[in-house]
Amino acid sequence: MADIILESTITCPECHHQKMEIMPTDCCIFFYECENCHTLLKPKPGDCCVFCSFGTIKCPPIQQGENCCGNGT
Repeated sequence: MADIILESTITCPECHHQKMEIMPTDCCIFFYECENCHTLLKPKPGDCCVFCSFGTIKCPPIQQGENCCGNGT
């Protein structure tokens, strides 16, 4: 199995500000506030977390082919 990548760059869909974040392995991040424009990001329909919607790398459970946070995806 491939190594899990924990660094993902989130891009704000409003102002396009980017920031590299370390993804947690023990929880999902459902809300993320852009530090530039203060837009509150939420997962897009069908995605389990903000990393899956706005990050360069999907969250660790999705990388492992597992369901993320019990949402059935």
